[in-house]
Amino acid sequence: MEISAAGRLEVRITAADVGKRVSVRSLIEHGPSGEKFTDTVGVLTSWDNGVLRITRKSGESVRVAESALVAGKVAPAAPARRRGPAASYEELARVAARGWRPVESERLGEWELRAAAGFTRRANSVLPLGDPGLPLDDALAAVRRWYAARGLPAYVQTATGAEGTQELLCAELEKRGWVREVTAELWTGGLAPVADLGDDTSGVVLSRNADEAWLGRYQRKGVGEVALRVLGAGSPNAPVPGEPSVWFATVPGEPGAEAPAAIGRCVVDGRWAGFAAVEVDTARRREGLATAVMAALAARALEEGASAAWLQVETDNEGARALYGRLGFAAHHAYHHYRAPEGTASEGSDPDSSAPAGDGAP
Repeated sequence: MEISAAGRLEVRITAADVGKRVSVRSLIEHGPSGEKFTDTVGVLTSWDNGVLRITRKSGESVRVAESALVAGKVAPAAPARRRGPAASYEELARVAARGWRPVESERLGEWELRAAAGFTRRANSVLPLGDPGLPLDDALAAVRRWYAARGLPAYVQTATGAEGTQELLCAELEKRGWVREVTAELWTGGLAPVADLGDDTSGVVLSRNADEAWLGRYQRKGVGEVALRVLGAGSPNAPVPGEPSVWFATVPGEPGAEAPAAIGRCVVDGRWAGFAAVEVDTARRREGLATAVMAALAARALEEGASAAWLQVETDNEGARALYGRLGFAAHHAYHHYRAPEGTASEGSDPDSSAPAGDGAP
């Protein structure tokens, strides 16, 4: 907290600091164990009518009454991550988008509108990296019309918790009634340590295509042509120079089994290898199959020149988070999907009240 020369706590932030990372201490009326104060660190996203709104790294929005402020200051940028590869939010957002491509996309200024017949939010949401070239309300109206024309709900994918993320946009969306439906995290780590964990990957079969056996284990049933195009990241067979290289891993099940014991997917794109769809038969868990799948994919990615790894995991998937932590991954930023509220006729109403499901991460 900010302390004056006289030893008193001071509030050294104003409404002019909106958009900056701040640290504040405020009074609370009924704190646990008799506590009188609470501390909040995050991006100051608004200061209106005597109320501060601060967005934490997780995306949680905290409201603090100006009258309850005891101390406050502009905080330095979040400390650099102590492990894993260095990367900006924008770099990771673009790499992740290239690894999970929509069937159709269109530019709105620097925003990318993406659609894939409802297969996962990631492939059916706006990626807002930059300026849409229109006032925000006009841009959001254009987004809603675009998705309504395709029979899809309108989503905007945002991020919080790293330099260059979109806390201010999150606050503006919430102010306009957009609802945050899902929060997940993007984790990064070194690739070589993952490959080194594979003491025995001889039982892992790698392929360029998601065959029927692989799809038999994939948690989304009834996968059609659109989903296969997204899974293939636009390259259904051999990789194209300059395009992501996609690999599918399968651990065959016992003789007579209806589906493989484990599967996984990896997209190699420059220095990055992205992992997804790592799934294991519930009866075969704790046998190290998920580690073997990731190690085999990591070894292949190293051969293709990658050195860093990323993956996406939902915040409530404790099993996956524990596994990835053991493999050396750590959270880089949180990302969120905001769904448009019920629209007006001029904007195009939401024609589909059901949200598209994810593939392990939304």
